Amino acid sequence: MKFSVERDVFSEAVAWTARSISQRPSSPVLAGILLTAENGIVTLESYDYEVSAHIEFPADISTEGTILVSGKLLAEISRALPSSKVTLEQDGSKVTITAGRSRFNVATMPVADYPARPATPEVVGTVDGEAFAHAIQQVIVAASKDDTLPILTGVKLEFEGDTISFLATDRYRLSLRELIWKPAKSEISTSALVKSRILNEVARTLGGSGELKISLGDKADIIGFESGNRRTTSVLVDGDYPKIRSLFPSETPVHASVSTQELAEAVRRVAIVAERNTPVRMSFTDGQLTLEAGTGEDAQAEESISAALDGEDITVAFNPTYLSEGLSAFDTDFVRFSFTTAAKPAMLTGQREADSSDDDAYRYLVMPIRLPNS
Repeated sequence: MKFSVERDVFSEAVAWTARSISQRPSSPVLAGILLTAENGIVTLESYDYEVSAHIEFPADISTEGTILVSGKLLAEISRALPSSKVTLEQDGSKVTITAGRSRFNVATMPVADYPARPATPEVVGTVDGEAFAHAIQQVIVAASKDDTLPILTGVKLEFEGDTISFLATDRYRLSLRELIWKPAKSEISTSALVKSRILNEVARTLGGSGELKISLGDKADIIGFESGNRRTTSVLVDGDYPKIRSLFPSETPVHASVSTQELAEAVRRVAIVAERNTPVRMSFTDGQLTLEAGTGEDAQAEESISAALDGEDITVAFNPTYLSEGLSAFDTDFVRFSFTTAAKPAMLTGQREADSSDDDAYRYLVMPIRLPNS
């Protein structure tokens, strides 16, 4: 194998492919990147039996072939190369990488030992990449980070007609985001449970490349995402996801609207004195929201901001981290709290203006913390 390509093209491709390599691969060859040069195209691939990555770019190929090299080492070398055309040439069991006056010799690994990568499933539809990425960033705030409950570390994607619904929960809060897409078949009705970290990586690396193709395997055991010259697949999380849709309230007699930014800043300030696992108390009255944290002889904090209340006065308490993370997911100037009672979960939705109706395309449900004597 021998090919030449611009340094930035090569470095970017290696960096993206290396992101999918496991930190603790079950086999040495799974720490490698497979490079294939043929028909004027160089392809880089990585695979660890869970996630695969595939990227390709045109190059000046002198000799076709396939090699396997350490992904981590190749990524470090590609970052360090000077800004010059890169030439990669195989010489027996080694590969030489040159750029300008820099030259590296790297040992190759046996290609025959590398496992076959999964075939990309059938494309089931397309979605705007930026909209998809934004939806993922909103919903994953509620996904669990506790690997002892792997099902809750996933995000459930429900495909129903022209709508994708994203759902996540860690048992203390829930998030639901609905997004319009273009299905290949209008009658599609299926779902997939994908690890939140995989979706986060897809959002970060593929979301800004325009149209995003979504693929699903016939047995619903693998999902694929493709945009431009990049493609990634992931096995799905196995198990039955809890039926959390029913937890969103259908009727809420008390509503309060408040500036998203003002509330986020107020929560951040009063939470300074909130010790671990202690709540921030929120008292909604007509025209005002008062936030309090700290009790007894400990440090205390209080702050009041404007709020529009529709319904009876209500006092609730929330974990400040859950509240802050939920607020950070909204891109609207105002956020609306919808309450059933102070003891039941509160639903947050976005409002463009203080007196406009709320947009329930994104909903964030957070469990309250029981107050003494409540």
